[in-house]
Amino acid sequence: MSDAPASFETVPGDPASPVILHVPHSSRHIPADVRAGIVLDDAALERELDHITDAHTAEIARAAAGLAGLTPWRFVNRTSRLVVDPERFPDEREEMTAVGMGAVYTRTTHREVLRSDGTDPEPLIERWFRPYARAMTEAVAGRLAATGRAVIIDVHSYPTEPLPYELHGRGPRPPVCLGTDGFHTSPKLLAAARDAFAPCGETGLDSPFGGTYVPLDFYGKRAEVGALMVEIRRDTYMSEPGGPAGPGLSRLAEALATLVDAVSG
Repeated sequence: MSDAPASFETVPGDPASPVILHVPHSSRHIPADVRAGIVLDDAALERELDHITDAHTAEIARAAAGLAGLTPWRFVNRTSRLVVDPERFPDEREEMTAVGMGAVYTRTTHREVLRSDGTDPEPLIERWFRPYARAMTEAVAGRLAATGRAVIIDVHSYPTEPLPYELHGRGPRPPVCLGTDGFHTSPKLLAAARDAFAPCGETGLDSPFGGTYVPLDFYGKRAEVGALMVEIRRDTYMSEPGGPAGPGLSRLAEALATLVDAVSG
């Protein structure tokens, strides 16, 4: 457990800001002992990381935080989602378990073996998933205590072409997909996001990815916790898969900062 806290980082913002920019899938880092349980060779693992990582999303969030009038808080995962995926349910509620991509992945984006069949997910969940969930819960509780509300903005990206693991990959793939929740995504929050990202092209709802992330202590219980997922199509800001960022990154950071400002007051 000693190195678990280093697997994520809470970057403080303005004490008066209710906003948390949550960046769960931007890292490629896999600790050596976790790497030992992955069956891919090094070259195949690098290819998988190219596909599965939401590259440069931490940079987008960092740039947006610097541009915002009231600096948001940031909660950033510093390990790859191939360690654990902190946004999955760790139990039978998770639909992605059907393709071997629950909280602990056993299959790749191309449905190949990532971890051996029979791998026990519990040690990874205990070491990495639960501390992350507790810390994110504390971060949201902190914003509620300080400001009376919290707004979680999830920062993700997705590939231009669907990958075999996607359960809903046949739907629209707009430049910006806004993932929503019927309880936690208010019409005001959604309208602010549409306005903010209008300069980046078309925005769509819940396709190819839908929903939001809210810690379970608050999910469906606390309307003061707002949540929205921002899924950015990768060709709008980077070379795919896993390549460098381009000029589109700055435009997206500006749009995200505009959204932060719109929901901070």
